[in-house]
Amino acid sequence: MASLLQKIETDESVLLRVTHSNLKTFSADIRFSLQSTVETVKDKLWCKCGTSVNSMSLHLYDDANTKLADLADDSRPLGFYSPLDGFRLHIIDLDPSSVTSGGWLEDTSLVEKYTISQEAYEKRDGTFRKFKDKLASQNTSAPDNKIPDNYMEGLCANIKVGDRCQVEPGDKRGVVKFVGRAESLAPGFWVGVQYDEPLGKHDGMVKGTRYFNCPPLHGAVVRPDKVKVGDYPERDPFEEDEI
Repeated sequence: MASLLQKIETDESVLLRVTHSNLKTFSADIRFSLQSTVETVKDKLWCKCGTSVNSMSLHLYDDANTKLADLADDSRPLGFYSPLDGFRLHIIDLDPSSVTSGGWLEDTSLVEKYTISQEAYEKRDGTFRKFKDKLASQNTSAPDNKIPDNYMEGLCANIKVGDRCQVEPGDKRGVVKFVGRAESLAPGFWVGVQYDEPLGKHDGMVKGTRYFNCPPLHGAVVRPDKVKVGDYPERDPFEEDEI
């Protein structure tokens, strides 16, 4: 007995692989103190697997899977059974109504799912369905904020086809070639301009609709608030900047 106690004090702990009779996928490497009693070992395992101490039976197997002992005496130290690193400690759950029985801890399809009737769900606040309905109602009201068909019509009163103009930004000069609605663009009124220089994006055709004719890359269709009409003669490309 003295030699056994000396061995336990020398070999302080052991690493055992733990398996369970009900939990087929449960396998864990756990280190135990050799001085711990079997009851203490069971209490530690209860926290790992859920089997109560009183319903737990422990069996020790070596690394060749040969059964060595039943740990039946809860008062004995674990070291009494001379386990070595790599041995297996198998838990048998003796309680037929244990939390580990039935397989539902491993297979969630066996767990009864919570259900709620449509009527009860409709009475709840803050549900995802009511959130979706709120978003849908906001999107439905969005067309009320759309651009009206007569948008900027008043600014076109003094802009006529043939007028010389200057377009912002960039002080680009040219001649007005179109005034009116452009169905292929956004609602409201637009002004088509032929620039004096190739500063535009097209030749008067926008999204498949021709609004006017001009040389390539000389055309632009802009909002009326970007256009100023008046005495804007074509710039002399050879004119030098003042010093």
